[in-house]
Amino acid sequence: MATFLDFEKPIAELEARVAELRETASSGAINIDSEVAKLGERAERLLHETYAGLTPIQKVQVARHPERPHFKHYVAGLIEDFVPLAGDRNFAEDEAIVGGLGKLGGRRILLIGHEKGDDTASRLRHNFGMAKPEGYRKAIRLMELADRFGLPVVSLVDTSGAFPGIQAEERGQAEAIARSTEACLALGVPMVAAIVGEGGSGGAIAIAAANRVLMLEHSVYSVISPEGCASILWRTNEKAPDAAEAMRMTAADLAQLGVVDRVVAEPMGGAHRHPAEAVKALGAALGEELDALAPMSAKEVRTDRREKYLRIS
Repeated sequence: MATFLDFEKPIAELEARVAELRETASSGAINIDSEVAKLGERAERLLHETYAGLTPIQKVQVARHPERPHFKHYVAGLIEDFVPLAGDRNFAEDEAIVGGLGKLGGRRILLIGHEKGDDTASRLRHNFGMAKPEGYRKAIRLMELADRFGLPVVSLVDTSGAFPGIQAEERGQAEAIARSTEACLALGVPMVAAIVGEGGSGGAIAIAAANRVLMLEHSVYSVISPEGCASILWRTNEKAPDAAEAMRMTAADLAQLGVVDRVVAEPMGGAHRHPAEAVKALGAALGEELDALAPMSAKEVRTDRREKYLRIS
């Protein structure tokens, strides 16, 4: 059963009514095809109107939708011959960040990204996409491997932030995030990052300091969640919509600010409605950006990346 967000309830009611009428029509008792068609058009129109005018806090809800494509769906839909690589060779394996070798459109790449999981068991196993220091140290190891063998790096970002637990802090969470960001910036091979859901704080930028940063249309990217910002500034989560508006965390805002380089359109109603289409669209965009960066030398790649971040004011 599809999950509908609060602001989607009018759409859900119309679509439920359409489904009921279609079931009645299929029984052959009465002919109500015209009524079904009218309601279907009305539901489609309402869907377009709703998604054309989403507020920032509604985009946050869409970015967090449980049925939105996750890392594993992008691997299944885009990557050939994927070989996962695990462990940081120092402490442990962290399944919040997944990485490995594979082919994207026939091009060999190294892919890393956050995995949140899509049911209770997998969400617990992947720690809801909140990585610990060993996750970022694994990412560093894999990026250095890619650099050594001349493989472009693609990262898929989808996390509310790095894991804030005591154990993570004891093992050097801040240092691991800083080193991972540094590893991104030092790469002599092209790197393309895509924000596919939430891009939260240092936990996101640690694998997103790339030559090109893409965002799916209804994803968000910010230094803190709107709820966290509201609790600091106003001491209440009720101000989260105001915080989301003020932080300019949507794809359109960040493209205007020069923080991201490209916004990838999602199917009408969000990536969660048509995940295969969203996966395909992102794959095409990633391929185009990798093609554009491919002729660059290692020095040119580093210079391009450095200038990109110096331009952000």
